Amino acid sequence: MTDINLLYSQAVVLLQQLIMIPSFSREEALTADLIEKYLSDKGVETHRKMNNIWAFNLHFEESKPTILLNSHHDTVKPNSGYTREPFDAKMDEGKLYGLGSNDAGGCLVSLIHTFLYFYEREDLKYNFCLATTAEEEISGVNGLELIIPELGHLDFGIVGEPTLMQLAIAEKGLMVLDCVAHGKSGHAAREEGVNAIYEAMADIEWFRTYRFPKESEVFGPVKMSVTVINAGSQHNVVPASCNFVVDVRVTDAYRNEEVLEIIRQHVKCDVTPRSIRLKPSKIAKEHPIVQAGIALGRTTYGSPTTSDQSLLDIPSLKVGPGDSARSHTADEFIYLEEIKEGIELYIKMLESIV
Repeated sequence: MTDINLLYSQAVVLLQQLIMIPSFSREEALTADLIEKYLSDKGVETHRKMNNIWAFNLHFEESKPTILLNSHHDTVKPNSGYTREPFDAKMDEGKLYGLGSNDAGGCLVSLIHTFLYFYEREDLKYNFCLATTAEEEISGVNGLELIIPELGHLDFGIVGEPTLMQLAIAEKGLMVLDCVAHGKSGHAAREEGVNAIYEAMADIEWFRTYRFPKESEVFGPVKMSVTVINAGSQHNVVPASCNFVVDVRVTDAYRNEEVLEIIRQHVKCDVTPRSIRLKPSKIAKEHPIVQAGIALGRTTYGSPTTSDQSLLDIPSLKVGPGDSARSHTADEFIYLEEIKEGIELYIKMLESIV
C-alpha cells in the first residue's frame, strides 16, 4: 500500500508544477495537459473533454456505487496587491506560495493522490471517479457541467475546496433576476401616465420583506436583495419602465425553480433569471461520509461561497485543505502541513466506508 508520506511529497511537487503554469479560467489547457500526463505516467487511463480530465479506479464495477472526487485547476487572475511572483511556487517557512495554491490547488493534488491511493484496490465496496475540472472560478459551462453526462451514475461526491478540512454539508445556490416593472409614459407636469418607478416600489418592498415558508436548518431563510435599479430619461417624463436586479441566495430548503415560481406568483413585474444553474447543495448529517468526518473530529457548517457543488444533483460534501479566507488574496499560499493533513483525512474518511 502506498505510503502517505510519499503521496504527500508527490502532491507538493505536482502542486508546484501546476502553480508555475498560468491557468486562468478558459485558459487551462496546459494544466490539463500536465494532469493528464501525470495520471497517465502513473498507469491511469484518463479521459478528456476540453480542459477537463477524469478517470475511474482500475477495478471499476458497474454494479457498485460510485464516489466522485472533484476539484478544479483554473484560477482567478492575480490582483494588484501581489508582492511575490504569482507563478514562482516558492516554499518559505512551511508555506507554499503561488496563485491557486490555496484555491484550489491543495485540494486538487490531495484528491488526486487520494484517488491514486485507492486506484488499484480490489476490495472496495465503491468505485471512484476522479474529475479535475476547468472554469470553476467563472461558473463556466465548459467545466464540470460539460462532463457530468460522461461520468455515469454517481452516488455522492466530495468537492475539494479550502475549508480547513471542516465539513461543508450545505451550500447556498444563487439566482440573479432581471426585473422590469411596466407603466405608461406621460408628462410629469400633468396627471398623465403610470409611473413605472411607483409600480416597481411595491414589488421591491415585497422582495425586501417577504419570508419564504420553509427555512434551512443550516442557513435559515432564503435571502433576497435588490442591488441595482434604473429608470427614467429626463426630469419631466413619467417613466414607462423601471428595471431592477435582485440577488437571491437560495438555501437547501428549496430548488431554484421553486423559488422562482413563488416570486412570480407574488410580483407584478416581469422576472427573468439570468440562470438557474447554480443550485443549492446539501448532504445529510447522517450520511456515512459526513459521520466519518465527524468521527475524526471535524465539524459541520453551511458554506456561504459557491463552488462546483452547485452543478451536482447528487449529495455532495465540500471539504479540503487550505482556508477559504485566503482565496483570491494577494500572495496566496497554503501550509504544506495542510496538504499532508488533507491527504490523510480524505483517506481516513473514505477508508471507513469503502
